[in-house]
Amino acid sequence: MFIVERDKHNPILSPKAEHDWEAAGAFNWCPVSGSRGKSHPPLALYRAQSEVKLQDGIRRSVSSIGLAESADGLRFDNRRQFIKPEYQWEKFGCEDPRLTTLGKTHYIFYTALSSYPFSASGIKVALAKADDKMRIIEKHPVTPFNAKAMALFPKKINGKMAALLTIRTDEPPSEICYVEFERESDIWSPEFWQRWQADVSSHTLQIRRGDLQIRRGDNEQVELGASPILTSEGWLVIYSHIQDYFHGNRSFGIEAVLLDKRNPRKIIGRTEGACMVPEEYYERVGQVPNVVFPSGAFLRGDSLEIYYGAADTHCCLARVNLKRFLNALLGKKPLLKRSPNNPILSPRPDKAFEARGTFNPAAVDVGGAIHIFYRAVSNDNISTWGYAASKDGFCVDERSPEPVYIPRAAFEKNGCEDPRATLIGERVVIFYTAYDGATPRVAATAIDVGNLLKKDWRWDVPALITLASLSNKDAAILPRRIDGKFMIIHRLDDMICADFVDSLQWQAEPVRSCVPLIHPRPGMWDSAKIGLACPLVETKEGWLLFYHGVSYTTHYRVGVALLDRDDPARVRGRSAFPIFEPVEDYEWKGATPGVVFPCGVVRRGGTLFFYYGAADSVVGVATAKLSEILAMFKAAK
Repeated sequence: MFIVERDKHNPILSPKAEHDWEAAGAFNWCPVSGSRGKSHPPLALYRAQSEVKLQDGIRRSVSSIGLAESADGLRFDNRRQFIKPEYQWEKFGCEDPRLTTLGKTHYIFYTALSSYPFSASGIKVALAKADDKMRIIEKHPVTPFNAKAMALFPKKINGKMAALLTIRTDEPPSEICYVEFERESDIWSPEFWQRWQADVSSHTLQIRRGDLQIRRGDNEQVELGASPILTSEGWLVIYSHIQDYFHGNRSFGIEAVLLDKRNPRKIIGRTEGACMVPEEYYERVGQVPNVVFPSGAFLRGDSLEIYYGAADTHCCLARVNLKRFLNALLGKKPLLKRSPNNPILSPRPDKAFEARGTFNPAAVDVGGAIHIFYRAVSNDNISTWGYAASKDGFCVDERSPEPVYIPRAAFEKNGCEDPRATLIGERVVIFYTAYDGATPRVAATAIDVGNLLKKDWRWDVPALITLASLSNKDAAILPRRIDGKFMIIHRLDDMICADFVDSLQWQAEPVRSCVPLIHPRPGMWDSAKIGLACPLVETKEGWLLFYHGVSYTTHYRVGVALLDRDDPARVRGRSAFPIFEPVEDYEWKGATPGVVFPCGVVRRGGTLFFYYGAADSVVGVATAKLSEILAMFKAAK
């Protein structure tokens, strides 16, 4: 798994008011590599959008392609207009360059607009060739049909020049297709394209295990992003994916596929959803709000740099670790490993208090054993807590015949749900969801370690820690003070947030504020709902926050974020994909199919033990190496 790390200098390029040809936008850029022997791109091309001007009696903005120089690959200056409308077939704009270098020639494909108002028949691919000194030597119209986003492979395939392009971008559904050329002149030959188009279905990119294409549904749109990059595993292709394209609530995301080295028509790996969506202010606000659009890529060391446009206004940069990215595309090496003993806890038919389910367990490691408090649901749908203990973390050595915690207050009369336990000194503090039949709220209780070890269930009087007027759940407390205060994590509305309190006297100081930590990410696997999974894990690198996420699929999956160790209200990174999701039958078959829901985590040496509810019916355990989870968050260099 991996994180996407946005560059701290973003946006790298923004519109310049003093240049009338780029006063409205500077976006959708790509690097110019392969020159001067540098390890970073010395030049970049980008789409430049002018302010509204008068053209042929029409007041409108005009696109051209700008060129910027850089000494370090991050700071670009000396900007000038590089490709601009000259011929009838590009009269109304030149957009979105994609550059590939073969030998000493730079092949720059771009979108040429030949008519206004814009229509599919006037939106096509064009080509500009430049020499090694970046001087334009030729320009050609390319496709005789509606297409965009064309890019050459940086080496020949089977002895031929080859490219990818997107067809029917403006008369969708679009498809990303593969094409090979016997001769360079075929690139701009109308006769060649007529023959190619006659058999276009054979050129669309396809999944290795069938005839599935990149689009996952009829309500989606795709467009090629960066030029293909050759990796040890295959050709890596970054592209734009748009959900709900036809329903007016479009969600832009960045995805990727991996193509076979010898037969790039075949997809051998892919992201199962967006790995990046608009989140930052500069991505959410601009000429076209809520857009991230990949248009270039560059390999620098072990890092893949993704060049993208933000809100059709800015040029920005993001990075991922290449090896972890490729592993994710190929589905290699899951981070969490399930115990072969799973499920370790299931309802006992002779115990009425847990007849409908045993799931969503808290866990704490004291006295040489892991103590598990699991949610037990009776036939009358009242939740209590059962108890189990395990010395090795996998096998249950002890289990209570009766519930060890039952509702005691009016605010929890309809159930005590989803406990999360934290060891603070010689006390085990448990936060849980208290339900009175109307509003779920967070409540707390605690027990002395000595009483826990003696199985003397003398719990503190339960107390509500969140306001009665607000629905709130999925809460835990950090095990030590931060700047003199205790930090509480909880969920309010659609966000995971924090509050800071002076003491553990809940009645005197309930949670009243919400410092936002993370939100759902529209278009990604956690787009619909998120909530804290288990208590946070402290490491030298920071606090690991594991959370559950739900998308439109309604399946519960698990992700992770890293919070700053000294300032846990600052999020340093967040997993692009889930690190754990329903796979096994016992996770898919039960009261709520397709659910993995950890509420407990224990650290033993370098291993984390996760205790989770599966399908709201049973309890499972999975382990992960702490080092492998932390490796996700190491900055890409």
